[in-house]
Amino acid sequence: LAYDPAQVSTRQLLEIFMATHDPTQLNRQGNDVGTQYRSGIYFTTPEQKAVADELMAEIGKDRLFDAPVVTEVAPLAHYFAAEDYHQDFFEKNPHQGYCLAVAAPKVAKFRKTFRELARA
Repeated sequence: LAYDPAQVSTRQLLEIFMATHDPTQLNRQGNDVGTQYRSGIYFTTPEQKAVADELMAEIGKDRLFDAPVVTEVAPLAHYFAAEDYHQDFFEKNPHQGYCLAVAAPKVAKFRKTFRELARA
């Protein structure tokens, strides 16, 4: 599966990202704590950086969150594909505890907020 900007723009991806997690929590997401849980946008092109910087500036200006946004915007330095058992984890394990408690509400929010982008 490869990213196709004709299907969804970088801006749309970042809007989805910001809407479906808490970008105000430093090095955590809910009960998951550690630097591996930090909120980050990692770009590979100057165009992606410009889109991320623009969105972050808008979020700051509009004060969309009750606390400061701590999402880092940085060049992609290292990328490793997740292990096979992590691929499509939610789809394969919808009744697993983490999926029920954390992922399912995020997927539901995505489907409601970004209905036009959701696949049935």
